[in-house]
Amino acid sequence: MTSRRHSQGLSLIELMIALLIGTILLLGVVQVFGASRTAYQLSEGMSRTQENARFALDYLQRDIRMAGHFGCVNDQARSQSAGGLVSHFAANGPTDFGFSVRGYDNATPPGIVLAPARVAGTDAIVLRYLGGDGVPVTAIDAAGRTIDINPARWASLTVAGTPDPVLFGVGDCAYADVFEATATSAAAGRVTAPATVDLGRYSASADGGPTMLYRAEALVYYIGLGAGGQPSLWRARINANGTTASEELVEGIENLQFRYGIDRNAAPALPSGYIATQGTATDVGATADRWLRIGQVQVGLLASSPNRAASVQASQITPMLLGEAQAPAADGRYRAVYESTIALRNRLYGN
Repeated sequence: MTSRRHSQGLSLIELMIALLIGTILLLGVVQVFGASRTAYQLSEGMSRTQENARFALDYLQRDIRMAGHFGCVNDQARSQSAGGLVSHFAANGPTDFGFSVRGYDNATPPGIVLAPARVAGTDAIVLRYLGGDGVPVTAIDAAGRTIDINPARWASLTVAGTPDPVLFGVGDCAYADVFEATATSAAAGRVTAPATVDLGRYSASADGGPTMLYRAEALVYYIGLGAGGQPSLWRARINANGTTASEELVEGIENLQFRYGIDRNAAPALPSGYIATQGTATDVGATADRWLRIGQVQVGLLASSPNRAASVQASQITPMLLGEAQAPAADGRYRAVYESTIALRNRLYGN
């Protein structure tokens, strides 16, 4: 008797069922991978945005807090006596130190050329003050217009990326002058002031006396396009002739808005140090007396993730920046608003 062996295999129906099950499993794996990738991208976008905003606010807070610093006493106190603070620059010009802080609503500060240009729709702020690292003056030659310090202390005048300073302030507890030096010598520790500076009203002793020499700072914070083509926070140092040297600080800062806290006492009354109202730069006005009564600056930033594919938009809610609605582009970037209120510590309670 002969036995038959029948060949065995898969029928067409069984093969189609197997393919269907495999496709379903593969789609599940792809979906899990896609969800994990999206979550990672969102987390990465949030982290980068938070990091950039934190750095941006740190830069702004540090310099805004210095506004009003003019040595022994602040600019509010010096303004109460004739000649208490003399700015040897053109009035209302880029380096008019009669304005320690001045804001501009959706405008570029006049007389200042910014490179790159300010992004439309964003604010700018100008800060002017004497640096925190003052150096005791060891000798003054009023006839020769020279101010001497210990050469070993010259490095204190070159911190924060200013190797060859030309803007200086000299002051004691009665007077202060801000000027562009006609000559400097780091080796000798000497600064030569222009003839308009009355050095005869300052004294100096071997141990430094009450007179100090400072580097003067004039800065603009604004939003410009960065190296990657995305809006960034920029800081520009203003030179005596109005030109600027700009540096890109933080990428991904799309908008910058300011509100200013105004002292309750109007001129000519002395500032009280108490903030009564808040307003934009336009609300404050354009006079030095008005800006001398600013004791607080509120900063609002709109930050975004640096890469288009780094995240997905987390919310469709319209972001508000200091009460103003924003309309960000639908480009898949993660965006968030960050705000901070900064006290001008040199003007607190009329210090």
